[in-house]
Amino acid sequence: MFHIVLYQPRIPPNTGNVMRLCANTGAHLHLIRPLGFELSERRVRRAGLDYLDWASVREHPDLDDFLAGVDPERVFAVSTRGRRAHTSVEYRAGDALLFGPETCGLPTALLDSFPAAHILRVPMVPGSRSLNLSNTVAVVLYEAWRQTAFAGASEVAPRA
Repeated sequence: MFHIVLYQPRIPPNTGNVMRLCANTGAHLHLIRPLGFELSERRVRRAGLDYLDWASVREHPDLDDFLAGVDPERVFAVSTRGRRAHTSVEYRAGDALLFGPETCGLPTALLDSFPAAHILRVPMVPGSRSLNLSNTVAVVLYEAWRQTAFAGASEVAPRA
């Protein structure tokens, strides 16, 4: 399955929504410290509902700890500064999808450490600044999961 990596998230309800998303897709959620809140905060739990108990969530002191401990084969950074559409990648199970903090995105120095082909962007109309973090994660994760034939999903009856 996929690894969703939130780098220093700041807004509790966004993280709660991503927890719920990960619980429902089988993705593993990794939170890179420092967080802008405590995981026990009511706002995180409200957005995540009871899915916090179903989600696979791990905290890491920094990105290097995540990379060393999980050792994903590929990591894709998602940023408004990316030049490659998120739909142009052939995703594979085990890929890690990295998202930056809501207030400022991924740091330039961190983005500079990625090859350009691994910095993705969700298309938007000209003049748009950014999408909500949890919406962006959903758009990218569902595209990746779609490409892997929704591996692990329950069967859906076809329309009559």
